[in-house]
Amino acid sequence: MIKAIFNTNNSYAPLVLRILLALVLMPHGAQKLLGSFGGFGFDGSMDFFTQTMGLPWLVGLVIIILEFFGPIALLLGYLTRPVSLALTFLMLGIIFTSSIQHGFWMNWFGTQKGEGCEYFILYIAGTLSLLISGGGRLAIDRYFSRN
Repeated sequence: MIKAIFNTNNSYAPLVLRILLALVLMPHGAQKLLGSFGGFGFDGSMDFFTQTMGLPWLVGLVIIILEFFGPIALLLGYLTRPVSLALTFLMLGIIFTSSIQHGFWMNWFGTQKGEGCEYFILYIAGTLSLLISGGGRLAIDRYFSRN
């Protein structure tokens, strides 16, 4: 079972996907946890999740932790499959709690009240691909799959 979680090949494709997915999501996590990039930091993000969105405190905490540490794990290729699965569920949660009501398209021209779900669907495509393939070349997972 453990070997199946870490199993991967030596392909460059998952490496490229891991790096790009991490680079896209990492600033979002830094906004929520650290207040970087114009974010509200941990307290502001927790207030938004619990008071504005009405999510339980634990769900807000998991979102912040996953968005900050998930991309770091992906970048390193550590626990690629479990992290990819968790990020898939995170993106599905975003779609069904806040994004789907605004349609498919992102708010490119500022004419919608919120963002559509196209970004989240594209991100899910990447995480599902990593869930299938594993971390690929230069992934820490490769070390564990050999033992």
